[in-house]
Amino acid sequence: MTDETGQQPQPDPREEMFVVDAGLLSEDQLDGLVDEYCTRYHGLNDTENPMAERERVKSAVRRGDLVVWFDPVENAASLGIPE
Repeated sequence: MTDETGQQPQPDPREEMFVVDAGLLSEDQLDGLVDEYCTRYHGLNDTENPMAERERVKSAVRRGDLVVWFDPVENAASLGIPE
């Protein structure tokens, strides 16, 4: 009799999302992520001008309230809450 519960495959760490230091990004790259975040979270919520949140979002990145997540599977970055 074998115990198969210990035989489950482990996730590939190369496919795990990870945080990228925002200081490693160019200003243009960071601006693009901020714009995407503003339109994603505010653009569909009956907000008349979602881009008015840009400076507030950028400040949150500088404070560490939002971080840059990179998804190696999708080869894409986005802003999100740190873990």
